Amino acid sequence: MGEQLVFTLPIRAAMGRDDFFVSPGNAVAVAGIDTWAEWPFGKMVLVGEAGAGKTHLAHVWADMAGAEVVEARDLTDHHGQVLAGAGGVAVEDVDQIAGREEAETALFHLHNALAQADAPLLLTARDAPERWGLHLPDLDSRMRQAGVLRLGSPDDALLSAVMMKLAHDRNMPLKPRILSYALARIERSFAAAQAFIAALDAMALAAKRAPTRKMAKAILAEDKQ
Repeated sequence: MGEQLVFTLPIRAAMGRDDFFVSPGNAVAVAGIDTWAEWPFGKMVLVGEAGAGKTHLAHVWADMAGAEVVEARDLTDHHGQVLAGAGGVAVEDVDQIAGREEAETALFHLHNALAQADAPLLLTARDAPERWGLHLPDLDSRMRQAGVLRLGSPDDALLSAVMMKLAHDRNMPLKPRILSYALARIERSFAAAQAFIAALDAMALAAKRAPTRKMAKAILAEDKQ
């Protein structure tokens, strides 16, 4: 049977629970998200490298908990007051607001308002709270109370699934032989998978044709230079 082109759906970021591939490296974190009602102190930190699936799982959790998702860098006190009325809040990339007084203060007030309302709080970052370098002592202490769920480095099955999802999100047809070729040669990281799919998509669009193994070979050869 000949190979078929796959992933012909409209461009979108697939964020549903069924779109998230569970592997040994992330199974514990997924289980922790699924059992969010049991989080100690009603809060949890989800950590992992760029592209590991933090945003995806944050949206999965938000759907389950009836929560809102917001970027930490966008937080203001007024914004936090509005969010505090939600059923819960997921705050993304909290480690990136270290030293930003307004955002740290807004997160501190949001945290306290959610705690008072007995509403859950999910925070995402690349590492655990003690490594964030927050300047507000009261916020730092409260963040360190949270449990930590970690998304591990990808194995072959997970990296393959991530690459397929990235192609799917771009509405880019991807033959199995191209995926297999890249998977055997690519750096074992989510960032490398993202970069490869983006480069393959750009090359295919420039050539006005579906991606080919020759394109994949050229991209991976450039990466080694």
